[in-house]
Amino acid sequence: MSEIQNYNSKVTDPASRKMETFSYLPQLTDEEIRTQVQYVVDQGWQPAIEHTEPERANDDYWYMWKLPMFGETDVDAILGEAKKAHEAYPEHHVKVIGYDPFAQTQGTAFVVYRGPMK
Repeated sequence: MSEIQNYNSKVTDPASRKMETFSYLPQLTDEEIRTQVQYVVDQGWQPAIEHTEPERANDDYWYMWKLPMFGETDVDAILGEAKKAHEAYPEHHVKVIGYDPFAQTQGTAFVVYRGPMK
């Protein structure tokens, strides 16, 4: 078994901060983001968009962009709302959430737009 590496992250170093599991991977391409949103739809999860200031990214609560998109299955509509949130708040991080209605928890969450780190 290979040795697990420590990730040197510090609150005082904004560039080292990570948000959600996908943050440890290279930046997702537009096609990879589309695939993840399609997965949310395929699972029957309810999509929602959230945003927050980069300095608050580690807080438990982000701002909800409008209401959750209950029953939305159009990937373009979901991505369109994420883009609108980014356009309205270009300095914020914007993420897509997939709520699992059966487990009553988030099935997934990933950042699709990153605000500038200060």
